[in-house]
Amino acid sequence: MNKRAQTIAHPYFFCGIGGSGMLPLAQILKGMGAEVAGSDRSFDQGRTPEKFAALERQGFGLFPQDGSGITSGEQVFVASAAIEDTVPEVAKAKELGCERLTRAELLARLFNAAPQSIAVGGTSGKSTTTAMLGWIMQATGRKPTIMNGAVMKNFVSEERPFASAVVGNGGTFVSEVDESDGSIALYRPTVALLLNVSLDHKSMEELRELFGNFLARADRGVVNADDTEAFRLVAQAKEPLTFGIDNGCAALGIKDGSVADGPTKQAALVTDARDGSEHPLRLAMPGRHNLSNALAAIAAANAAGVPVPDAVAALANFKGLSRRFDVVGTSESGVTVIDDFGHNPEKARATLRTLKQHEGRVMAFFQPHGYGPLRQMGEELAETFAQELGREDIVLLCDPVYFGGTVDRSEGSERIIDLIAKAAGSDGPRALHINSREGCGDFMIENAKAGDRIAVMGARDDTLTEFAENLLARL
Repeated sequence: MNKRAQTIAHPYFFCGIGGSGMLPLAQILKGMGAEVAGSDRSFDQGRTPEKFAALERQGFGLFPQDGSGITSGEQVFVASAAIEDTVPEVAKAKELGCERLTRAELLARLFNAAPQSIAVGGTSGKSTTTAMLGWIMQATGRKPTIMNGAVMKNFVSEERPFASAVVGNGGTFVSEVDESDGSIALYRPTVALLLNVSLDHKSMEELRELFGNFLARADRGVVNADDTEAFRLVAQAKEPLTFGIDNGCAALGIKDGSVADGPTKQAALVTDARDGSEHPLRLAMPGRHNLSNALAAIAAANAAGVPVPDAVAALANFKGLSRRFDVVGTSESGVTVIDDFGHNPEKARATLRTLKQHEGRVMAFFQPHGYGPLRQMGEELAETFAQELGREDIVLLCDPVYFGGTVDRSEGSERIIDLIAKAAGSDGPRALHINSREGCGDFMIENAKAGDRIAVMGARDDTLTEFAENLLARL
């Protein structure tokens, strides 16, 4: 029995099946033929019902989080490493002797068993680059399996409205891999793509070691030559292929003066220093960071055997991702609402910088994705808002997401508002803390004016999209 057959021989139960990391993995397993069921706190609370209705239509068994879905020791129990033992399903799985895996451990099993595997690593840009890379492989006939943390619009259908995963039969597995919990160490990629290295969940020393080892384990390493920290690790890569917009040493680059960037799309000439060729790129996404992501995807696809001109051409039909600078719409009053996943300093900076390239005031609403992450990156986040926005702009923070548990909630969003004020002085944005998300929404509705762009930013909460859509409807 091969590794894949061994994996799908067991039934699986996902605790938190609706999560952005769990859902695509459950879809991949089911697509491979495994029996998959799960539970989710949001399902019990009636949140995002359309997501769970879609899962039931696809044949997933859904259960309350009371342990009733764990019925056999044959089931593999998939749950976060951080989940408390007091959760009924954890106790039931332990009682029945179920094998327990984290999401990353299960993903690594599937990923490492693939004949060709491409891993996308880095602090920021992973989901967009993974989607771009997955689309290139699909468009060039490779029929890849793709594991992503975001819904990929190219693969959405009526039957699969939450297409954050694709199950292919071509032998190529494309996946983003996470450094925040150290699980990046589990993967053995054919091609390792490193986008950037910056502060998020771990110290810089830990990140340098994790990403350096990540490159060293792969058959080929693809590295962003524009990112100083990433480029320092290029010596650890085998057969390195570099890309960059600014660094003239990069093998794949962008021709000087060729970039035409608009509010919703851009064009540029991709250059290949290895043969001197130039290839016209069209991208239906704005922003320099997305141009860099496209270059990264082209480079990784090339390292996996796709000719550069084919990879560049494929991206002309790339539709983007949900919640990645996703323009919800513009109201009759002239206010544009954008739904965005920006939740750490690097991601938030990219979004804000793209917004500030074009005219109009920015109202940046930020919902922190937890008390722990806010404590870890609060100062850098505050500096980002202070540096990227001007005195005409507004920053709004509500309280961090809290779905229960024993996390320390002594420091919240108020501290970030104070830090923004200190970092910006009189030239920075107006920064406000309003406890509830609804209160922030009311403030934006009352104060928005023609030409404003409202950016709804945050992670780990699918209802943020509903919030953004509701804002547009109210406007």
